[in-house]
Amino acid sequence: MRPDAWLVVIDAQRIFASPDSPWGSPMFPAIVDPVRRLADRAGERTVLTRWVAPDPPSGSWGPYLDAWPFAKVPADDPLYDLVEEVRDLSDTVVTETTFGKWGADLAAVTGPTPHLVLTGVSTDCCVISTALAAADAGATITLVTDACAGSTNDNQRAALDVMALYPPQITLATTVEVLASWGDT
Repeated sequence: MRPDAWLVVIDAQRIFASPDSPWGSPMFPAIVDPVRRLADRAGERTVLTRWVAPDPPSGSWGPYLDAWPFAKVPADDPLYDLVEEVRDLSDTVVTETTFGKWGADLAAVTGPTPHLVLTGVSTDCCVISTALAAADAGATITLVTDACAGSTNDNQRAALDVMALYPPQITLATTVEVLASWGDT
């Protein structure tokens, strides 16, 4: 793993992490410690991301948000807040109105063809959307399997299986493996 890798903590927000949210991942509590350990090592090379609903929604976002009206709130609504467990990990926050977070704003922070170490929620939506788009743009991706939370165990496995089809652009690793590659034990 390159020493210049960026840790990206995808969408650790109330909407995806809280058990009282319709989109809350039951797996989220288990990833907090791995994410924090990785961020402790990555330091200033940690980026947090947020999803907010497009306003106004265009194209397929209109019917999507009609199907999930609870998510159709202003960008500053507490539903979109980063959860307390991660908000102190970085001052660098990229907010997008797309599930995938790879785009001009994240590239402005990391460079156009970075090595991204991806963590966060939900593996089967925002994480996979980010990984595939970033890899397609030429980024090298390490997906940290035990630092990502899917919407369900089955969806987590399915998303990991899909991303495992993309080596060497996307590789899967555990927190221990990533930390060891960075020289930590």
